[in-house]
Amino acid sequence: MQRPDWAPDTIDIERPSVARMYDYYLGGSHNFAPDRAAARAMMAAVPDAPLMAQANRAFLRRVVQFLAESGVRQFLDIGSGIPTVGNVHEIAQRVAPDSRVVYVDVDPVAVAHSREILDGNERATVIQEDLRRPEAILGHPEVTRLLDFSQPVAVMVVAVLHFIAPEDRPERILGRLRDALAPGSYLALSQASDEGRSGTGERAEAERVYRRTDSQLWIRDRAELVGLFDGFELVEPGVVWVPQWRPESPESAEDAERSVFMGGLGRVGD
Repeated sequence: MQRPDWAPDTIDIERPSVARMYDYYLGGSHNFAPDRAAARAMMAAVPDAPLMAQANRAFLRRVVQFLAESGVRQFLDIGSGIPTVGNVHEIAQRVAPDSRVVYVDVDPVAVAHSREILDGNERATVIQEDLRRPEAILGHPEVTRLLDFSQPVAVMVVAVLHFIAPEDRPERILGRLRDALAPGSYLALSQASDEGRSGTGERAEAERVYRRTDSQLWIRDRAELVGLFDGFELVEPGVVWVPQWRPESPESAEDAERSVFMGGLGRVGD
């Protein structure tokens, strides 16, 4: 396979990447044949896979708009993925031009394209780091340069937790992030769930597909997701299917379980 100019030499373009598969679901062009093959295998196992990505992206947009309209001016988006229309900085800075955003992703393609998009934007930056290394993220010079953790910060962990294994202790990771946040800060979470879909065989097939990629899949139910908000006050309507989180219209929340993603928003109390 010929390596395009935009693909860093350090990446394995023969192995599917979850970030590039997600890009494919959203109609993006920064993916390779192995990514597309794995994404199509996932769509064969779970036909709603593109809907899942779109619903999750819409959840991200509504959460960021809610936060910006609530006065939050600092955002830390961990697992931000390959840039597509409707990034956090676009939404937040449309509401409040002084909003500051740091993107974090482990995928070099996502980071490289984020740098291109953010060139010239002094209030947004990107770093390459792993959610499983919260101390490295919090202490990164670009993070500390742009974000003031003595003031409220919104941490976005959207569509990434299902790639964090139980032995990596996601509750500890989120607890470390929580401990760094000032009162009035927020944590937004979403991840794949099979709640109400057991018996369909989709979970086993999805896990089989993702074993071929750079990240395995770990499904969690609503109770587990609620538990990950320990130390936060859940914002109404709590942890729900993502189309049900403050929908723009009643119709947009219909058949919400088809989205497969559950999510919520928690606030650090005063």
